[in-house]
Amino acid sequence: FILGETCSALLLFISIMTMFMSGVVAIFEYDLKKIIALSTLSQLGMMMFSISLGLYELAFFHLLTHALFKALLFLCAGVLIHGAGNTQDIRSFGGLSLNFPLVTVCMNLANLSLCGVPFLAGSYSKDLIVELACQYSWGIFILLMMFICLSLTVLYSVRLTYLSFVGPYGGGTSISVCESDYSLVGPVVILSFTSLVSGPILSWLNFPAPVLIFLPAFLKWGALFFVGVSLLVMLSLQGLTYSYKWGAVSKFSGLMWFLPWLTGQGFSMKTLKNA
Repeated sequence: FILGETCSALLLFISIMTMFMSGVVAIFEYDLKKIIALSTLSQLGMMMFSISLGLYELAFFHLLTHALFKALLFLCAGVLIHGAGNTQDIRSFGGLSLNFPLVTVCMNLANLSLCGVPFLAGSYSKDLIVELACQYSWGIFILLMMFICLSLTVLYSVRLTYLSFVGPYGGGTSISVCESDYSLVGPVVILSFTSLVSGPILSWLNFPAPVLIFLPAFLKWGALFFVGVSLLVMLSLQGLTYSYKWGAVSKFSGLMWFLPWLTGQGFSMKTLKNA
C-alpha cells in the first residue's frame, strides 16, 4: 500500500513537470509541428496526472476527446504548411486567415477545444479532471501548478493563432487554392464537426451516471478564470518572444531543458568519440 502511494506521488510529480516543461517550451518555439507535438506531450502529462489520482476512466475519456481535436490540429497544420510554400516556421506566416478562412476557423476550433473552452470536446474531459483534482485536495502546490499548466496551454495556443492568422505578414509565399482541394479540407471539416459533438456523446457513453463534484466557488471558477486571464495576457504581450532579452530563456527552452542531451545525445556523443 505504501509502495502504491509512493508510485502515485512520483507519477503525479513527473506528470505535472511534464505539462509545465512542454508548455514553457512551446511558448518559445517557432516550428508549427513542434508546437503541436509539445501540446500533445502536455496533454499526455494531463492523462498521467489523471492516472496518478486514480481516475483511470477519465484519463481514457480525455485520450479519446484529445485524439479527435489533436488530429484536426495536425491536419490543419499540414494544409497550412502545404499552402505556405512548405515552410513550418510560423514567423513566415501572418495574415493567413485571408487565404485560408475555412482552415482558420477549424484550427481555432481545435485550439479552443485544447484550451478547455466550455461546450467543446476538450472541456468535457479536461475540466472534469481539474475539478476532481481540486476535490482530492492534494495540496496548494499541486493545484497551483495544475492551474499554471492550464494557463500555459492557453498562452501558446493564442500565440500560435496570432502569429499564424492575425499578426503581420511574415513574408512567406501562400497558395490560397489549397482550400479548393476537397481531399485536403474534407477530413478537416469532418473532424471539426466531431470536435463539437464528441464531448457530450463520449461523456454519455463513458459515464452513464452523472459525476457529482462539490467545490467552493473560487475553485469551481478557477479553471475558467485562469483561461481568461491567460488569454488577455498573451494578447497584450504578443511581442514578448521577439525580445532579445529573452534569448537565453528561449535557447534553454528550445533545448527542452537539456533533456535530450542528458538522456540520449550526451551518452551517444561520448560513445561515438570512444569508438
